[in-house]
Formats: sequence, C-alpha cells, structure tokens
Amino acid sequence: MPKTNGTSALLADSGTKGWPPSRIATPSIEDDGSYDSDSKVPLTDRVPSLVHRWQQSTSILSLAASDRYIFAGTGGNEIQVFDTDTYQKVDTLTGHGGSVLCLYVSTSKSLLFSGASDSILKVWDTDSLQELYTIYSVFDIGDIFAVLYSEILETVFFGSQNASIQWCDMTTIDRHTSLDKSGLPSNRFSKFFNSSRPGGKSSPCPKENKLAVPKSLIELPYHNIVPYAHFGYVYCMQIYQPPAHTPLGVAEEYILSGGGDGNVNLWAMRNGALESIRKLPNSSSVLCMTVIDTFLYCGLSGGVINIWDLDAFQLIKSVQAHTDDVLSIRSFGNCVFSGSEEYVRKWSRDLSFRSRWKCHNGLILSTITVKRDKRNLLITGGNDDSVALWNITDAFPNRRPDLSFANDQLLASLATFVSFRTVSGSEEYLADCRRCATFLKSLLKKFGASSHLIVTEDNRNPIVYGRFSANSSDKSETTVLFYGHYDVIDASGSGKWETDPHTLSGLNGYLYARGVSDNKGPVLAAIFAAAELLQEGKLRTNVTFLIEGEEECGSLGFQAAVSAKRDLIEPDIDWILLSNSYWLDDEIPCLNYGLRGVIHLTVEVSSDRPDLHSGVDGGVDREPLMDLTKLLAKLTDDSGKVLVPGFYEPVRPITEAEELLYEQIGENSSVGLSKELLMAKWRLPSLTVHAINVSGPPNQTIIPHKATATISLRIVPDQDIDVVSSSLQRCLVSQFASFKSRNHLSIKLNRQADAWLGDPENAAFKALANAVKDEWGVHPLYIREGGTIPAVRFLEKEFDAPAAQLPCGQASDHAHLDNERLRVVNLYRAKNIWRRAFDELPKRTKITNGLKMD
Repeated sequence: MPKTNGTSALLADSGTKGWPPSRIATPSIEDDGSYDSDSKVPLTDRVPSLVHRWQQSTSILSLAASDRYIFAGTGGNEIQVFDTDTYQKVDTLTGHGGSVLCLYVSTSKSLLFSGASDSILKVWDTDSLQELYTIYSVFDIGDIFAVLYSEILETVFFGSQNASIQWCDMTTIDRHTSLDKSGLPSNRFSKFFNSSRPGGKSSPCPKENKLAVPKSLIELPYHNIVPYAHFGYVYCMQIYQPPAHTPLGVAEEYILSGGGDGNVNLWAMRNGALESIRKLPNSSSVLCMTVIDTFLYCGLSGGVINIWDLDAFQLIKSVQAHTDDVLSIRSFGNCVFSGSEEYVRKWSRDLSFRSRWKCHNGLILSTITVKRDKRNLLITGGNDDSVALWNITDAFPNRRPDLSFANDQLLASLATFVSFRTVSGSEEYLADCRRCATFLKSLLKKFGASSHLIVTEDNRNPIVYGRFSANSSDKSETTVLFYGHYDVIDASGSGKWETDPHTLSGLNGYLYARGVSDNKGPVLAAIFAAAELLQEGKLRTNVTFLIEGEEECGSLGFQAAVSAKRDLIEPDIDWILLSNSYWLDDEIPCLNYGLRGVIHLTVEVSSDRPDLHSGVDGGVDREPLMDLTKLLAKLTDDSGKVLVPGFYEPVRPITEAEELLYEQIGENSSVGLSKELLMAKWRLPSLTVHAINVSGPPNQTIIPHKATATISLRIVPDQDIDVVSSSLQRCLVSQFASFKSRNHLSIKLNRQADAWLGDPENAAFKALANAVKDEWGVHPLYIREGGTIPAVRFLEKEFDAPAAQLPCGQASDHAHLDNERLRVVNLYRAKNIWRRAFDELPKRTKITNGLKMD
C-alpha cells in the first residue's frame, strides 16, 4: 500500500466532485509579517505583490502556462483559460469526465497535455485551444496524477493511480488512431476501481464524453507501460537534463517520478522502453518535485523538503518546511517556492528560509512559475476555488530596473493613484488630495513632461498641469489638451464594498477601487500613452494635461484658475480630449459627443414665526411647506412637461444624421432602450426636485417655519444657461406672488454649467473611431449622456478648440457606487487608442475674420 497521510489520500480521492472545503489555519504565533509562524525565523525578503486573482466555482487542482495563457484544471472537470496580459477568462476547455488533476505545456509552448480522474489524457493546441487527441490506456489505470512531455523524445509520459507510468510517441501517434469508442475507460468496468463500497453500491462511472473529433482517439499499445513503476500512486514527474560532466551525461534527458512509496525513480528511454536507472528513497510520499541544476527538491507528505544531489545521488539536506504536506513546489532562478496549507514559502537554493505569505484560504494544490516580458510571476491554485498571480520579480535583487512603460507599470502607478483618498469638498481629505496632486506632478516629470501645480482660489484642490512636448522640432505640430480629474466620491459609510476601496484589487479580469473608473484609470491610460510615445521617439503631438481636483464638486475654482494661467498652459490648442464617461452597455465601445448642462438651485419658503404645534396653530396661517410644495407643483404639468416659459423653444430639432446614430444604437446595443427614451435622457432638457428639508424636530406635530428644496434643470445645447436660469427664477417669483402669502421666498443659485455638443464628423472623432475599430474590432456607437462635466464647454470656449470624448469603462463599472471597477482590457485598450490618437490627430485649420489660419 502507498505511504500516504490524510492529504495524500485526498489526491487519491480526486475522482469525486471537487476537493475538501477551505480550511483556515491558525498560526502558532501572531503573524505580523516579521516572523515565520512555524520556525520563528525572521522574514528577510519582501512579500510579493498580488497581481490578480480569479475566483472560480470549484477547486484548482493543476496549473500550466503558455506564452499567452494560464491553464487551470478544476475539480469541475474543466480547464479554465486566462489571458496573462488582460487577465480575462478567454475560454473553458471541456471534454474530461472527471477532475483535471495535472497539466503540462510543452517547451515549445504549442501543446497542452491534461490528465484527469477519468483515466484519459488529452492533447490541446495552445493557440487555437482546440482538442487534438484523446489518449487512453487499454489498462484500468485510475486517476492520472502526473504528465510531462519530452521535446527531445517527442513523447508524452504520464503516471497514474495504479502505480504505472505510460508513454505515447507523438511521432507515431497516427498509427494508433481508432474510431471505436468501446475501449474508452468510461465504457469499461474495473473490478478494482468500480468495486462496491460499504453498503453494496459502487461509485458511479463517468458518462462517455461526446468527442467532437472521433478520429482523434488514440489507444496506447500494450507495451507502452511500466506496470509497477512505484509501489504507490505516481504523484509527480519531472524532466531532468544533466550537464555533460555528470555520470548521467550519456543521455540527453531523463525522467524523474515521485510516488506514494517515498521513492524518486530515475528513468531513461532506451530502445523504445522506459528503463529504471536509480531509486532515491525518501521518508514519506513524494507529492511534488523541482530541479535546479543538478539538485532535486522533493516535497513530501508531513511537510518535509529533501534536497538530492543528482550528480552523487546523495541526500544532502532535509528541512521541516511546513507543518502540513508539501503539495506544490517550483523553482525560479536560485529560489524555491513551496506551497502547503494557505501559505507559500520562499527559500534560497540551500533551503534557507526567506519569506512567506498567505496565498489561499485552504490548501495550495498547484504552483507554477513563468516569465512574462520583464516580470517573474508565481501562479498558485487552491481548494478555495481561486487562482492567484504573484509578482516575484523582486526575488532577484540584482535585476536591472525596468524603465519601460509596460502595462505592469501602469497597474503599479494606478495602485498608488487610487490609494489617495481624494474626496473633494471635505477638509478631512484635504491632505490626501494635495499628496495625490504631488504624486501626479512627480509622475509626469518622471516620464519626461514639464509639470507643476496650478493653485485655485479659496484653498481648493490644485490643478495638475503637465506637458509632453513632441519629439520633433516642427513648429506646426498639433497640440492636444487632455482634461481629467483626480478627485472621487466618498467611499466610506456604505459597508457594502467587497474589497478595500482604496487598495487596488484585481479579480476575474477587473480592477476594483474607488476612482479606478471615474477618473483615475482613464487619466493614467492617457498619461502612459503620451509617455510611451515620447520614450520611443514617436510623439508627433504636443500633449498638455489638466487634471483637476474638484470635478465631483462642480469644478469650483477651475475656470478662474485656468483663465488666469491660459497663456502659461497653452495659448494654441487644436483639440480637447477627455475620458470621463462609460459605454452604453458592457459589450460595444462608444464615443461620446454630447452632455447636458446643469442649473442647480435652492428654493426656500419661510415665515416670520417660529416652528409651531399643528394641534395649537394648525389652520391659522399659510404654512411654508404647503407653499413650497404648491410652488414646485407649478413647475411641471401632469405629464411632467416643464412649464417654465420658453423652456423648450431653443431645443434644436433632431437631424437625419443624428437620428441615424440613434437607430444604430438600437440595432447594436443590448440596453433595450427605445430611441424616444434615449432622446429624453440625452438631448431633451429636464427638471428634477432632489430633496425637501424642513426646520424643527423630526416629529409629526410640528409646523416648520422654513421649508427648503433643492432642484436642478438639465439643459441642452442652444439653451442659453443664463437665460434659462433667469427664466426659472422669474417663474418661481411670479408663481409665488400669485399665492398672496405672508411667507417669504428666497432663491439661491448654487452652480451651473453649460451643455456640450461635439461634432461626430470632425477629425478628432474620426481618428478616435478608427482607433477604436482597430483596437476592438467593431465600430463604436456614438452616444450622448444626460450628465454634466462642467469643464468641457468652458475649455472649448477658453481655448477655441473642439472637444471629443472616449468613454473608457463599461456600463457596469459602478462609478460613484460600491465596488467601483474597471476591466483590465478596457484600461489597456484605452491606452492604445490614446497612443494612436496622439500620433494621428492633425493640425486643425482655424478660421479668423473669414480667413483660414493654419
């Protein structure tokens, strides 16, 4: 019988659905990050950062990676495929009839091999993600725990529950193809594996897989097997290529296998057969292994790691590395990473402890290491149903610093950016706002821009100014002004955030944090686009950034500060660009060409008397709240039409070109809103009563002496904001006078902002549309929005330049709400679109006094 303890036995039971439920370990001492809780050894290395996590519905049993994808084998019989660049789940590979226990990607990265508890080995194309072959044994082998592929031998090897190792020569695989499904393990009965359990019932056999390509069935010949490779389950396998000077240097490549009998066996392929060369005995089951040079590291049940010298075949060190079984182990450079329950530990090659960190709420069942561009990554999978991606680049202190503007640096900068609690309009967060503005200024300077802070009046948050000058010295180059904001809506108080709102968290292809979508992520995408072009010597456009800190409070102080510094900012702007809105749905990218304006007022009705008791004074005189509600009712008719005189007269009729844009939305978007509803939300004005407040204590007997209402008008292009505001106030005064009330009316204009309407046919929108089409593969929808961005129309008038907006996020981003998020792929592609726009926007022809001025 195999030497197993409790955890190893779980491996044998992987044919059942899933793995055991997550368990939370209790450290023996307080885990403050400075000591390892088991060995009490000081932590000497910084803990790696979590890059991203994917939450699934079943345990992650196995992992592998190609140049583009991460493959995760699950207890739900599937292989999940994740993109390592965008962090999106791109596919789910199905076909196994049991838990996917092992995965292996060939050295060439072109083939993926998967073994499962259905006794079947599958071969997949890592680019097309299509199944190539289904390989099965004529023997009843049980679960397949280990698989590897030798590029030199062009042979796949796999170890299984019945203690055997089998192989398949891929160069001769076509000789063994079959159309007969009767030999599949799912159609056979095994006296051992299907024997009756207590109670007289046998385990249910998995149903026969519906193979899409029957000719891909490969039945292994009888002689391609070592029937008792171990006296226990074959848990792990490893390719070993010895240096030429070692005693094993005769062959180019050897196979190492570890089993439940505690042995590591060394094998060589000779004359078409697998021949045993050496046995390396260990004290308990060998569950995992990795090789550095001529040193073999074996992870054992009971938490021990052994180091074997494969040159001398000697055990040179044994370390009690974990308190639980070592279920996964991987090496990278001169570092070793081992996983057990909840924690991964990092070791030097001599197994000196370096650091540890919590990766999962349960067993860490699989671990791999990969290199992506200039990143070193550790990927872990556990029975908490998640895959975690860790940046272990700092594990190598002699690494040269990365000075490029890769996506990793974008995410790192965004993590810092969202950590500042930049809530505008609050003294509590004033210091954080100032620190954030300084961070942005420093980032712009680091990337090669001239940058400083523009002070605003009344101690408002400063505006961050930055200018990237084109690489060329051509005086006629285009100049673009990019507008954004770094302030956010307060995230405290709701208690409904699933992550820390001020810590960037990656989950299932999305980034979560307050401000990540509105507006910090889009702002950084544009900054990095300009910085990358400048570094590459390809920036043909001057790009000026104005990033304010009061947008969420109505851009107070912004206009005065910009007007005062107009010549310093840039006297000659060609285009104004921004990215401060969202798609209409979650599927189709959009361009925004219109925003409604806003007039925000407070209306108050008050009496000269104090608060009264309704039982004593009710009915004696006109009540302020009654007058206020009656006054508000005079503003609209029964259908909701605004009754302010002349309110609708300036609204321009819809053109055929714009009507076509609405029809395209209806044909392509999934939002399910009619053209009439969209027009009501976007291109028609509206009136809203936001709140009514009264004086006095909150009980049901008080006649308040004062009642206050906050109202707003959303206005559209061609409505003059001053004319509409005056007309509304006159209407209120006139209607109140008709009441002949002894109460008093007061009106306060809180703020107002113009509507904006862009030209979808201008060069900026065309350049953005072409970039969107190339990046996303579809034409963008042209949309308007009912909300207001106060700075847009002001900047157009101040710099005599047209504006265009590229929405970055999806409709489900939850801006201003709990769990605000931004999809990673949207962030990256927004950066790419801005790169192209900054590169292609033309110098705008201006008309002055009837003459064209270039």
